[in-house]
Amino acid sequence: MKLKPKDVSTIVILNKNKQGAKTIQVRTRHINHLKYYGIGLLGILTLLVGTIIFLRNKSQQQEAEKQLLLSQIVSLKGKIPAELQKDGSKNNAQSYIQSIEAKLKSINDYLRKRGLKGFQTKSVGGDNNAAGAKLSDKEVYMAYNDYLSHLVNAVGFTPMGYPRISSMTSSFGYRSDPFDSGHAEFHPGIDFKGHRGDVAKCTANGRVVAAGWYGGYGKCVRVAHANGFETLYGHLSRITVEVGQTVAVGDKVGEVGSTGHSTGTHLHYEVRKDGKPINPVKFLTLNN
Repeated sequence: MKLKPKDVSTIVILNKNKQGAKTIQVRTRHINHLKYYGIGLLGILTLLVGTIIFLRNKSQQQEAEKQLLLSQIVSLKGKIPAELQKDGSKNNAQSYIQSIEAKLKSINDYLRKRGLKGFQTKSVGGDNNAAGAKLSDKEVYMAYNDYLSHLVNAVGFTPMGYPRISSMTSSFGYRSDPFDSGHAEFHPGIDFKGHRGDVAKCTANGRVVAAGWYGGYGKCVRVAHANGFETLYGHLSRITVEVGQTVAVGDKVGEVGSTGHSTGTHLHYEVRKDGKPINPVKFLTLNN
């Protein structure tokens, strides 16, 4: 369609010596709408800055929560209290042990809120049961100290936090099939927004049990952890670990991509318990 002269404006571009002028013709309505374009661009920039700030704060909060949990456990460990080394006062010893039990209960509550199986302290020997009555105060304390060491190790091997800090584009559960909107499918994990080459990090200590093409997941890494847990990182553009390799929390396992049954670049993340997928959101923060 031929445009009318009034629909077109001519922009003249001059160089410094005012020679070799160039002209550009644009629709007049675009010039009239420049302020709206500017407002729209400013809004997008504001949204991006706000998102970055939110994700940064979320990352700091999640890290603080992890440190809170671990610090509560580690704070219970250390040298035997002076009151247990001196007169062995039963009241002092029991008071100290009760303090440990209270903190263990607090840690246990954190874990239960995240859908994790809690732990029990009855077998430790500090709750006035028959076995505990036969132990000296020092032996009871050492039993707790060993138990705390075991607990620290268990926490380290339980998936916690984000495989990458970004917004989620798809949640756990049934959703419309992205390849066929007329059908529903079960999505066994959550998707994180990302660009090709972004780092995907392991969320718990463990051992790589699969690293390669895995059906619709494309290039995929699966890591086995303690207590029957397993994490899966799918649609990767590149895998950076090998089967049998030991990995720790925060280690890079691959790079974000769009391989396999995927409509765009993102990281697919799953948490499995005894082979069955469970909602990973329960493991992103201690407040869930």
